[in-house]
This record gives sequence, C-alpha cells and structure tokens, in this order.
Amino acid sequence: MSVTVNTPVFDGPFDLLLHLILKEEVELYEVSLSSVVDAYITELERLENLDLELATEFLLIAAILVELKTRRMLPDKERDDLEDEFGLWEERDLLLARLLECKTFKDAAVILRRLSIDASQSWPRRAGLEERFLGLAPDLLAGVTLEDIRNSYISALTPRPTNYIDTYHIAPIRLSVADAVKEIVDEIPTSGSISFKQITMDLVDRIEVIVRFLAVLELYKQGVIEIDQMASFGSIEMRWAEDAGPANVDLIDTYDG
Repeated sequence: MSVTVNTPVFDGPFDLLLHLILKEEVELYEVSLSSVVDAYITELERLENLDLELATEFLLIAAILVELKTRRMLPDKERDDLEDEFGLWEERDLLLARLLECKTFKDAAVILRRLSIDASQSWPRRAGLEERFLGLAPDLLAGVTLEDIRNSYISALTPRPTNYIDTYHIAPIRLSVADAVKEIVDEIPTSGSISFKQITMDLVDRIEVIVRFLAVLELYKQGVIEIDQMASFGSIEMRWAEDAGPANVDLIDTYDG
C-alpha cells in the first residue's frame, strides 16, 4: 500500500508521484514537501497498526527528495565538489539507484518471510529409536548354512599357487665384469695405449659394451691403468700406469660397483 498525496501539481499515490518525477513529467520545484508529509501523517493516523515497510519506504524516498530539492534551491560554492562526488550521475539517476537498492532489500525480505513460513509448516522427527531396538545387534550368521561354513574352511586350507614371473623377455648377460677385466688385461699393450672403441668393436649387444666399460672403471679404480680423453665425446684411450702391468691387477670374482 502507498501513501496518497494531494498537492497543487499532483493528486494520487506517492509511488506514482515518484514515477512522474523520474520521467520529468512533474517538476520537483513545484512539489510541496509539506503536503507530502501531511499526507503521510494522516495515513499513519488512519492505520490501526504501524506498517514498518510503508514507513521505511516513505522515509527513504522523502529524505532523498528533500536532499535533491535543497540542492536545487540553495546552490553554494560546494556545488562543484558535489558534482565531482557523484561523477556523471544525474540526480534522477541517483534517485533511481537508491530506489532500486531499496527494492532489492524489500524483495529479499519477502523471500526470507516465505522461507520462514515454509519452515514453520514442517516438523522434524525428534524421537529416537524405540527402547526395544536399542540393544539389538545384527545377526552376522543369518542365512549361513553348515555347507557354507564347510566350503569356507576347505577354501582357507587349500594351498595357493605360487606366483611365477616369466623372464624369457630379458636378454641373458653372457659376459660378467670379472671376465671383461681378464680380457681387457690381455688386450692392453705393454707399451702404448688402446682405445675403448678398439676393445668393443667386435661386440654386438649393448649390455656387453656396458660390461666392458664397467671393467675399465674397475681397473682405473685399482690404479693400474690411466685413462685419457682429449675432448668431450672423444676417444677414450687406456694405457698401463707407471710401474704397473698385468701382474698388478687384482682379478675379481664378483663386481661390487
């Protein structure tokens, strides 16, 4: 419900007056705010109970109208500051924005009221289980026969097959590091050097090349050979260390790395 106002320029509901002001069909200068307030007081006296929604809406809109009318009638030096404050907003746009904000809260209040009414019409279950059901436990053997127990016992005692992992796809290593050490010792000349490429040129499998390289590292770790490589990825040259020879090699049975 809206307040009805009676002024020289307008006679009708307050909401319609606002609508006409926004459309500039009614000049704000010609609206008597005192008449609007008198109509509001008369409406409150007519009502038996105070309508807070109606009162809040009227006070908000009336306060905005008073503010706008005061600025138009009493311009001052701070007018420019006020225009900077509101930026490009027109006064009617500012009023519309505030009205929309007011409507948003009103709509939210309607939704909350409806939710409250819906909630008041439901009654959740508050009672727990009956006393005779509180101590009951499920029968874990319900439906289990002697035959089922017998089959489970036999299944538990039956040996499980051993998991077998087939390794046929793994290429066997036909050369050990210990064997490679013996072969390299025989191939390194007494004087001069030999390259790693020379001692692996007849090998086909990559794993055999790796085993030969590990054997070279084993000899170098024992300190019986010297290794030179003049450039990155260049040829690896090996020679006997000073005062070292085949007799100084510790032939290994197993390779520990």
